[in-house]
Amino acid sequence: MSYPLRNIAIVAHVDHGKTTLVDAMLWQSGIFRANQEVQERVLDSLDLEREKGITIMAKNTAVWYNDVKINIVDTPGHADFGGEVERTLRMVDGIMLLVDAAEGPLPQTRFVLSKALALKLPAIVVINKIDRRDARPRQVLDEIYDLFIDLDATEDQLDFPVLYTVAKEGRCTHDPDAPLTDLRPLFEAILTHIPPPQDDPNAPLQMLVTHVQPDPYRGPLAIGRIVQGTLRNRQRVLLCHRDGRRTPASVTALFEFEGLQRVETDMAGPGAIVAVAGMQGIGLGESITDADDPHPLPPLHIDEPTLSMEFRVNDGPFAGREGQCVTSRHLRERLFKEAENNLALRVEETDSPDAFLVYGRGELQLAILIEQMRREGYEFTVGQPRVLTRRIDGQLHEPYERVLIDVPEEYMGVVVQKLGMRRGVLTKMINHGTGRVRLEFEIPARGLIGYRSEFLTDTKGTGLLNHLFDGYRPWAGPITHRATGALVADRPGRVTAYAMLNLQERGELFVEPGDEVYTGMIVGEHCREGDLEVNITREKKLTNMRAATAEGFEKLVPPRKLSLEEAIEFIREDELIEVTPKAIRLRKRYLDPHERKRHALRQQQETA
Repeated sequence: MSYPLRNIAIVAHVDHGKTTLVDAMLWQSGIFRANQEVQERVLDSLDLEREKGITIMAKNTAVWYNDVKINIVDTPGHADFGGEVERTLRMVDGIMLLVDAAEGPLPQTRFVLSKALALKLPAIVVINKIDRRDARPRQVLDEIYDLFIDLDATEDQLDFPVLYTVAKEGRCTHDPDAPLTDLRPLFEAILTHIPPPQDDPNAPLQMLVTHVQPDPYRGPLAIGRIVQGTLRNRQRVLLCHRDGRRTPASVTALFEFEGLQRVETDMAGPGAIVAVAGMQGIGLGESITDADDPHPLPPLHIDEPTLSMEFRVNDGPFAGREGQCVTSRHLRERLFKEAENNLALRVEETDSPDAFLVYGRGELQLAILIEQMRREGYEFTVGQPRVLTRRIDGQLHEPYERVLIDVPEEYMGVVVQKLGMRRGVLTKMINHGTGRVRLEFEIPARGLIGYRSEFLTDTKGTGLLNHLFDGYRPWAGPITHRATGALVADRPGRVTAYAMLNLQERGELFVEPGDEVYTGMIVGEHCREGDLEVNITREKKLTNMRAATAEGFEKLVPPRKLSLEEAIEFIREDELIEVTPKAIRLRKRYLDPHERKRHALRQQQETA
């Protein structure tokens, strides 16, 4: 490898334009033909990424500029995917920090930047979307300097170049008041401010594996950065595992990245990001080293999970109707495979062979896993998320979150009141005079479970809520999760409009006429405390009298259809979500009403 090289990661908060900027860089570097059809956000290759508009998996590409190869890594912006961010930053020599010109640095910006600064990586700051009507680039730059200082950046790290961009149009400038040009100033800044790899090509081989990609023809491909030494095709190597084991292997194919393609090569040197075939059994965060002179790298460390969720085999009346993978063996294999490929997830077996505990960073991360499994044909049930507590100096501690909320001024009161009830403490309030207020809270992680949908209702959909793990603190005391009970079907059958019409005043319904229900299935939210068993399959008795209430059916309120994230926020400890490829249903953990009462009585006795 004789060409000059730069490795850079693009980091930002969700929806600040990382993937859009990568699109523009690919186009302007000449990777695509002028007449080539390329979809927007080309690196967001997963269906879920396109639907949700966020990056979930870190991905890398490479472009050429002035005979210099630039490896670009697009990282997730959400803190729940912090495991992706942490392993990605080990592949690069610098970062491009992208910040929205109106919103400024948000919690996930802080999270990713703190990881980068801890690794002593230099930064290029890009303030994006300067064409927004509410853009305030100069104030945002001051906020970025404050953030760097707050995160204990060194003087060298504070001396960063600043560019202003409109990523959607592929244009940028050094001065927000100057005319915009193409992205050449950005490419020049990368070549000038991001250092080339300095490692020795003649040293013993060391390669850190940051991603393992399945390939139907070549087996698993280990993707990562060559830290030092040179890797050759057909070379004998040693796989150094997390548990201390060392396994001999041989390189059967070696690839570098060019645009969106993998290109086969005979040799790669220090700093190169490569894909290696023949590495059977290698795991994330492990290393590949020289077989004759092994120098293993320390395994990659990932922050500990803060939430757990129970995954169970579906034992309901509809089990096996809609999914192909329904047994505990299927569930176990899929979850442990996910844990191998995602260092931020951990899976544990329980006393029951049909239940597994999955530990993760947050609700969104676990919801993405559930949705992926659902689309793959799996059928299972999941329980309420629980926070992971610790004993520190004999005292119970729980995870806390730093919450940043952006709302119109008129909704500030209700937000402060609701978060106060959930043990949240207001630590900062900023009013830019634009009619919106930015509030910062410290709150126990369990206080946020179930709050997002309530927040959107309270702010009429105009509020923005972001949160970030902020460490462990003493237990804050009891927090009420859901003040209302559930409407529970007391018999199997099909939902009728007549029954729904009579139950509307009892609460908000989740089902519609014709839906099939079973005993113990949750069909709505009760308007009061406590659960209410209802007959939602009741039919109108036929008579020879003309119905005077025929027009009543026109007054049927449309049901509330819960998304997966809303269902996770809604359920209580004694409830489960039934997940199948075709439906998401809510149910009681114990379907039989007598068994539910016995279990509730046992819990009361244990508490007493």
